Amino acid sequence: MKRVLSGIQPTGSLNIGTYLGSVKNFVKLQDTMPDYEFFIFIADLHAITVPKDKQLLRNKIRELAALYIACGLRPDRVNLYIQSEIPAHSQLAYLLQCNSYIGELERMTQYKEKSRKQETGVTVGLFTYPTLMAADILLYDPEFVPVGVDQKQHLELTRDIAQRMNNKFNDIFTVPNPLIAEVGAKIMSLSDPTSKMSKSDANEKARINLLDPENIIKKRIKSAVTDNLGTIKYDPENRPGISNLMTIYSVITNK
Repeated sequence: MKRVLSGIQPTGSLNIGTYLGSVKNFVKLQDTMPDYEFFIFIADLHAITVPKDKQLLRNKIRELAALYIACGLRPDRVNLYIQSEIPAHSQLAYLLQCNSYIGELERMTQYKEKSRKQETGVTVGLFTYPTLMAADILLYDPEFVPVGVDQKQHLELTRDIAQRMNNKFNDIFTVPNPLIAEVGAKIMSLSDPTSKMSKSDANEKARINLLDPENIIKKRIKSAVTDNLGTIKYDPENRPGISNLMTIYSVITNK
């Protein structure tokens, strides 16, 4: 049976950026691709590339598992699992590191951005993150991997590593293809619509978490940065704020 695979880190609280860009799409795919087997995991090994409180991480793993199901993922259709409970993920990651190059990893945009923010104490795990992500994928031979726009570069590296190892060792991996939602693949910050909505953003007004109460959600929408033109028009390049709100509304309502 053909397979679809993806995963999310259990860091912070799940916000509508991740929900609309990923989880909502997982649910749609499980219901519209009956001939495919689904693997959706909790990427807790990726979460520890930067320091985390152990008890908080445990709580977030449980919270994400509950939200997966609450959002509509069905255990009868989807294999749900925790990344760290399967040793083969880290075992394969090491083998892939031995077939990857420093220059490739240095070019990864997320590494450059996160290391620039962190400045000191950048871990090796943060640098080799893409090879672990490649292991997460290649271990299960999926044909498709639903990803957001910001993860496309990592998937391209995964494809390069798979093809390289297939050439060396006689086609041992399925080379995966990305599945990127046409609308909502990248939801932007409510306080800075030129940046992606992030659960690590220090400004809580920048995002809406799925577990936020209704009054907080209303406040976040009303205080979202737009512009002073007084009209509603979709123009992501020149009017990113109002365009972001229109994208959110469009994906939620399917209009």
